[in-house]
Amino acid sequence: MVHADSSTFAQGLSKKEVYAQIRDQAEALFDGQRNWVCNLANVASLLWHGYHSLSFPSSRVNWAGFYVLDPSRPNQLILGPFQGQVACQTIGFNRGVCGAAARTGETQLIEDVDQFPGHIACDGASKSEIVVPVVQNGRVVAIIDVDCAELNGFDMDDKAALEDLAALIAKASDF
Repeated sequence: MVHADSSTFAQGLSKKEVYAQIRDQAEALFDGQRNWVCNLANVASLLWHGYHSLSFPSSRVNWAGFYVLDPSRPNQLILGPFQGQVACQTIGFNRGVCGAAARTGETQLIEDVDQFPGHIACDGASKSEIVVPVVQNGRVVAIIDVDCAELNGFDMDDKAALEDLAALIAKASDF
Protein backbone atom coordinates (compact mmCIF):
# COMPACT_ATOMS: atom_id res chain seq x y z
CA MET A 1 0.00 0.00 0.00
CA VAL A 2 1.20 3.52 -0.74
CA HIS A 3 1.85 5.24 2.61
CA ALA A 4 -0.38 8.20 1.74
CA ASP A 5 -3.32 5.83 1.41
CA SER A 6 -2.99 5.12 5.14
CA SER A 7 -4.75 8.40 5.90
CA THR A 8 -7.68 7.78 3.57
CA PHE A 9 -10.88 7.03 5.45
CA ALA A 10 -14.12 5.90 3.82
CA GLN A 11 -17.12 8.11 4.45
CA GLY A 12 -19.79 6.72 6.74
CA LEU A 13 -17.49 4.86 9.13
CA SER A 14 -18.35 4.94 12.82
CA LYS A 15 -15.98 6.55 15.29
CA LYS A 16 -14.93 3.10 16.56
CA GLU A 17 -14.20 1.98 12.98
CA VAL A 18 -12.12 5.12 12.33
CA TYR A 19 -10.13 4.60 15.54
CA ALA A 20 -9.58 0.93 14.60
CA GLN A 21 -8.21 2.04 11.22
CA ILE A 22 -5.99 4.66 12.87
CA ARG A 23 -4.57 2.03 15.21
CA ASP A 24 -4.07 -0.55 12.45
CA GLN A 25 -2.42 1.97 10.13
CA ALA A 26 -0.21 3.32 12.92
CA GLU A 27 0.92 -0.18 13.80
CA ALA A 28 1.76 -0.88 10.15
CA LEU A 29 3.62 2.42 9.77
CA PHE A 30 5.61 1.75 12.97
CA ASP A 31 6.88 -1.57 11.60
CA GLY A 32 10.65 -1.18 11.35
CA GLN A 33 10.53 2.45 12.53
CA ARG A 34 11.14 3.33 16.19
CA ASN A 35 11.95 7.05 15.76
CA TRP A 36 9.41 9.00 17.78
CA VAL A 37 9.39 11.97 15.38
CA CYS A 38 8.45 9.78 12.41
CA ASN A 39 5.86 7.85 14.39
CA LEU A 40 4.18 10.90 15.96
CA ALA A 41 4.12 12.76 12.65
CA ASN A 42 2.28 9.89 10.99
CA VAL A 43 -0.16 9.48 13.88
CA ALA A 44 -0.93 13.22 13.85
CA SER A 45 -1.86 12.90 10.18
CA LEU A 46 -3.94 9.77 10.79
CA LEU A 47 -5.84 11.47 13.62
CA TRP A 48 -6.46 14.64 11.60
CA HIS A 49 -7.80 12.82 8.56
CA GLY A 50 -9.72 10.33 10.69
CA TYR A 51 -11.57 13.03 12.64
CA HIS A 52 -12.37 14.96 9.47
CA SER A 53 -13.95 11.86 7.92
CA LEU A 54 -16.45 11.66 10.79
CA SER A 55 -19.68 13.51 11.44
CA PHE A 56 -20.24 16.34 13.90
CA PRO A 57 -18.69 17.04 16.42
CA SER A 58 -15.57 14.99 15.54
CA SER A 59 -15.36 16.69 12.14
CA ARG A 60 -14.82 19.97 14.00
CA VAL A 61 -11.44 18.91 15.44
CA ASN A 62 -9.18 21.90 14.86
CA TRP A 63 -5.87 20.61 16.26
CA ALA A 64 -4.44 17.12 16.64
CA GLY A 65 -0.90 16.39 17.65
CA PHE A 66 1.70 15.96 20.32
CA TYR A 67 3.84 17.64 22.88
CA VAL A 68 6.93 15.78 24.07
CA LEU A 69 9.03 15.98 27.21
CA ASP A 70 11.57 18.76 26.74
CA PRO A 71 15.00 17.14 27.31
CA SER A 72 16.55 20.49 28.26
CA ARG A 73 14.02 21.44 30.96
CA PRO A 74 12.40 19.19 33.53
CA ASN A 75 8.64 19.51 33.93
CA GLN A 76 8.17 21.13 30.54
CA LEU A 77 6.69 19.96 27.25
CA ILE A 78 7.86 21.11 23.83
CA LEU A 79 5.77 21.15 20.66
CA GLY A 80 5.91 17.98 18.60
CA PRO A 81 4.35 16.88 15.31
CA PHE A 82 0.80 18.12 14.75
CA GLN A 83 -1.92 19.12 12.28
CA GLY A 84 -3.77 22.42 12.65
CA GLN A 85 -2.98 26.05 13.44
CA VAL A 86 0.42 27.02 14.81
CA ALA A 87 0.65 26.27 18.52
CA CYS A 88 2.33 27.11 21.80
CA GLN A 89 5.96 26.04 21.64
CA THR A 90 6.43 25.09 25.29
CA ILE A 91 4.05 24.21 28.10
CA GLY A 92 5.04 23.79 31.73
CA PHE A 93 3.61 20.89 33.71
CA ASN A 94 1.91 23.53 35.88
CA ARG A 95 -0.05 25.08 32.98
CA GLY A 96 -3.17 24.15 31.10
CA VAL A 97 -4.76 20.86 30.16
CA CYS A 98 -1.56 19.50 28.59
CA GLY A 99 0.44 20.33 31.69
CA ALA A 100 -2.18 18.65 33.90
CA ALA A 101 -2.00 15.44 31.85
CA ALA A 102 1.82 15.45 31.92
CA ARG A 103 1.93 16.24 35.67
CA THR A 104 -0.66 13.65 36.75
CA GLY A 105 -0.10 10.99 34.10
CA GLU A 106 -3.88 10.87 33.65
CA THR A 107 -6.10 11.59 30.67
CA GLN A 108 -7.83 14.97 30.76
CA LEU A 109 -11.26 14.96 29.06
CA ILE A 110 -12.45 18.57 29.07
CA GLU A 111 -15.98 19.29 27.85
CA ASP A 112 -15.57 23.09 28.02
CA VAL A 113 -12.03 24.50 28.05
CA ASP A 114 -13.26 27.85 29.37
CA GLN A 115 -14.18 26.07 32.61
CA PHE A 116 -10.68 24.59 33.06
CA PRO A 117 -8.58 26.75 35.41
CA GLY A 118 -5.45 27.94 33.63
CA HIS A 119 -6.49 26.75 30.18
CA ILE A 120 -4.01 27.93 27.53
CA ALA A 121 -5.88 29.33 24.53
CA CYS A 122 -3.46 28.67 21.68
CA ASP A 123 -6.44 28.71 19.31
CA GLY A 124 -9.43 30.76 20.40
CA ALA A 125 -11.73 28.51 18.35
CA SER A 126 -11.10 25.53 20.65
CA LYS A 127 -14.05 24.72 22.90
CA SER A 128 -13.22 21.21 24.17
CA GLU A 129 -10.06 19.15 24.50
CA ILE A 130 -8.74 15.71 25.28
CA VAL A 131 -5.14 15.13 26.37
CA VAL A 132 -3.72 11.64 26.84
CA PRO A 133 -0.28 10.94 28.34
CA VAL A 134 2.14 8.64 26.55
CA VAL A 135 3.91 6.75 29.34
CA GLN A 136 7.11 4.81 28.79
CA ASN A 137 8.94 3.03 31.61
CA GLY A 138 6.67 4.69 34.19
CA ARG A 139 7.39 8.22 32.93
CA VAL A 140 5.33 10.58 30.76
CA VAL A 141 7.38 11.11 27.59
CA ALA A 142 4.73 12.82 25.46
CA ILE A 143 1.06 13.70 25.34
CA ILE A 144 -1.57 13.35 22.63
CA ASP A 145 -3.51 16.62 22.42
CA VAL A 146 -6.72 16.99 20.41
CA ASP A 147 -8.86 20.16 20.35
CA CYS A 148 -12.38 20.57 19.01
CA ALA A 149 -14.17 23.76 17.97
CA GLU A 150 -17.36 22.46 19.66
CA LEU A 151 -18.29 21.94 23.29
CA ASN A 152 -18.37 18.28 24.37
CA GLY A 153 -16.33 17.25 21.35
CA PHE A 154 -14.99 14.10 23.00
CA ASP A 155 -16.41 11.20 24.97
CA MET A 156 -15.37 7.97 26.67
CA ASP A 157 -14.95 6.25 23.29
CA ASP A 158 -12.33 8.86 22.37
CA LYS A 159 -10.65 8.40 25.75
CA ALA A 160 -10.42 4.61 25.42
CA ALA A 161 -9.19 4.70 21.81
CA LEU A 162 -6.60 7.41 22.43
CA GLU A 163 -5.32 5.68 25.56
CA ASP A 164 -4.90 2.49 23.50
CA LEU A 165 -3.08 4.51 20.82
CA ALA A 166 -0.83 6.11 23.47
CA ALA A 167 0.14 2.65 24.75
CA LEU A 168 0.96 1.54 21.19
CA ILE A 169 3.11 4.64 20.64
CA ALA A 170 4.99 4.04 23.90
CA LYS A 171 5.65 0.42 22.94
CA ALA A 172 6.74 1.21 19.35
CA SER A 173 8.81 4.39 19.76
CA ASP A 174 12.16 5.36 21.24
CA PHE A 175 11.94 8.65 23.11
